[in-house]
Amino acid sequence: MRAVKILMMLALVLGLAACGGGQPPSKFKTYDGPPITRIQVQKAERKMYMISGTQVVKVYDIALGFQPQGHKQFEGDGKTPEGTYLIDRRNPNSAFHLSLGVSYPNANDRINALANGKLPGGDIFIHGDSPGPKRQADWTAGCIAVTDAEIEDVYAMIRDGTVIQILP
Repeated sequence: MRAVKILMMLALVLGLAACGGGQPPSKFKTYDGPPITRIQVQKAERKMYMISGTQVVKVYDIALGFQPQGHKQFEGDGKTPEGTYLIDRRNPNSAFHLSLGVSYPNANDRINALANGKLPGGDIFIHGDSPGPKRQADWTAGCIAVTDAEIEDVYAMIRDGTVIQILP
């Protein structure tokens, strides 16, 4: 009888371990769909399209900078850049869950900002949700935001060097 109880307890422990043992799920997912060759952001629509070749694979609703209209001109203007850039880095320890860096500013962005006596700014990312309250729909400092669950998918889909086209 004692052997049966030990076997039942062992089965329970192994069953719990197989279920994750109470550990939270990982924010790092895998992606096995078609390779994403390009990201297109339509600022006016507040949409971000994951594209493989000519096929739209996934569409996300997004939030933008707190001054969303127009191209980012300088640091602190609250605008999300417009133009063609690359995904050039990733931050697994982002304050916004996970984030993918956008290669803003490019040479033209720097020249234009400096010609006006200002710095172009930087640290533009696609990232997850705000750790604090949001006061408006477009709340970032110039980034592109999705939900935490969505950035987990995007982070898995996108490789460094992927083109991102940000349109008005």
